[in-house]
Amino acid sequence: MNKSWKISFLIAAFMISGCANNNEPVTELEEVEPVEEEELVEAPSLYTYPLTGMESEQESNRRVIGVTINNHPAARPQSGISDADIIYEILSEFEITRLVALFQSRLPERVGPVRSARPYHIDLINGYNGVIVHHGWSPEARQKIERGEINALNGLFYDGTYFKRSSERKAPHNSYITSDHILEGMSSLGYSLEGETTPLSFFEHEDMNIVGVEGKEIEVNYYNINRVQYKFDEQSGLYHRFNGENQTVDFETEELIEISNLFVVETEHMVLDDQGRRAIDLTSGGKAILFQSGIANEISWENRNGQIVPIQDGQLIPLKPGQTWINVVPTSPGLEETVSY
Repeated sequence: MNKSWKISFLIAAFMISGCANNNEPVTELEEVEPVEEEELVEAPSLYTYPLTGMESEQESNRRVIGVTINNHPAARPQSGISDADIIYEILSEFEITRLVALFQSRLPERVGPVRSARPYHIDLINGYNGVIVHHGWSPEARQKIERGEINALNGLFYDGTYFKRSSERKAPHNSYITSDHILEGMSSLGYSLEGETTPLSFFEHEDMNIVGVEGKEIEVNYYNINRVQYKFDEQSGLYHRFNGENQTVDFETEELIEISNLFVVETEHMVLDDQGRRAIDLTSGGKAILFQSGIANEISWENRNGQIVPIQDGQLIPLKPGQTWINVVPTSPGLEETVSY
């Protein structure tokens, strides 16, 4: 009986001691846990991608890769365009536009159809210290490339090796290349895979204050043949793109193209020959319209360090973080006749 009492006493003492010891850690957790959560929420990202303004966990020094992409109806939908940081849409011959997609923050698994280069494609990509990936060239573009004005990977010389033909489409709308083959080709030609590019100006999220007139449904009309529409999505705060009735998607991923900034710029165009090839002025600046968050602003554009940027009263206008499309239209017929919103 005495022995049993002693055991009971020891058990009770142990339980009391355990409860007392448990009180201190609970108090400490109540003090420490909220601080840890606050630090996780408030810790700022140290890096952003230079052409999207999106946060990055590490500094990105990947070299910009510019790909000339076919925009003929037989080439749609295109592959890899959802991964582009910036896409220029610009006339090639007659009423057909071509896309120049710039990749830096992400590389597509496969991109295409890849098409031939024009001299102004080279100028655009040079503004970002990039490499041009193309399949063929105009005489003027060939001269610029052979003079060494840009590092180039040309499908004319690597058709069937780095560049592959798709059986799903007919030439010249079927040349594709993977990011692995782009990087392999760059390395084999001695091109650097790393490179600095001048970052664009972006809003900080908390400082974003966009004012102007309504710009939620836009049409860019290239000579009444190629009509491009952009429609603002209230839920996402981004624009969706359409060619006629067909919404623009990435062929590889089936992702909808979602655009933070639509920048339409007016430039001088001059037809050079009976093939419809053009010279396009990308240096002189001029009138422009910037669409962001369903709002339109009639402003100007300038070429600064080779990059076409939005300007108002001599100051850079920040972009929203995300993908940017830049539609280049001719001064004749001009913005007033080409763009409606």
